[in-house]
Amino acid sequence: MSVAERAGPVVPRVPAVAVLAHYLVGYRRTWRAGVFSSFLLPVLTVVGFGFGVGAYVDRGVGGVPYLDWLVPGLIASTALQTAVAESTWPVHSNFKWIRTYHAQVAAPLRIGDILAGHLAFVLFRVLTTTAAFLLVTALFGALRSPWAVAVLPVGLLLGLAIAAPTFAFSAAVPSDSYLALLFRFAIIPMTLFAGVFFPVESLPGGLRQLAYVTPLWHGVDLCRAATLGVAPQWSVTGHLLYLAAWAVAGWLLARRVFHRSLVV
Repeated sequence: MSVAERAGPVVPRVPAVAVLAHYLVGYRRTWRAGVFSSFLLPVLTVVGFGFGVGAYVDRGVGGVPYLDWLVPGLIASTALQTAVAESTWPVHSNFKWIRTYHAQVAAPLRIGDILAGHLAFVLFRVLTTTAAFLLVTALFGALRSPWAVAVLPVGLLLGLAIAAPTFAFSAAVPSDSYLALLFRFAIIPMTLFAGVFFPVESLPGGLRQLAYVTPLWHGVDLCRAATLGVAPQWSVTGHLLYLAAWAVAGWLLARRVFHRSLVV
């Protein structure tokens, strides 16, 4: 009897988990700085916007204190910004500069394994930053419902809906200058006009419809309903299906771009 047979059945190895482990090993060297910023950013944001700007909003928004109304939007926007940050220059550099993906596909790993493993790490980062923001705002007393814990899975779904198509974009562009354009013409306007800082209903009709199309508005509406303990403006099922559609479409597009770039 061989040594392997005496040791019992071997658990099949999941290649995507090995890819995730690669990024986690690298993260072990930088996690301290990341944890510090994950807690410092929400503290500064809550103090600056919640108490600073909120002091001028005497009646709150919809009968809710401005800080309590603002917090879920900030959590959703943090999930979006983390997903984009981890899906732009890191992905582009893996193609153009350090060529990590080329080494992984030669390992050999399948395109789906490479993509799933890296996306899993992005979602890990989204989860940790969202959880930190949730904890900080809970300490400030800005959460009005026990349903606030639901912002964690909502943040993950929003992160996937943003990260998957951003992977495809970062893999397809010829230069990293296009990534700056993505922030300038997509991420920043989305953050400003998707209901994070003020109600979308105060926008003109055309801009309001554009806000409703963005994935961030759907994440903000779900997070706000969870933290305030109220019904969302749109149906929960509709929100979830819309974000899932973005995630699936982004996955398919990213897989196609990765395959075209890595498989000869």
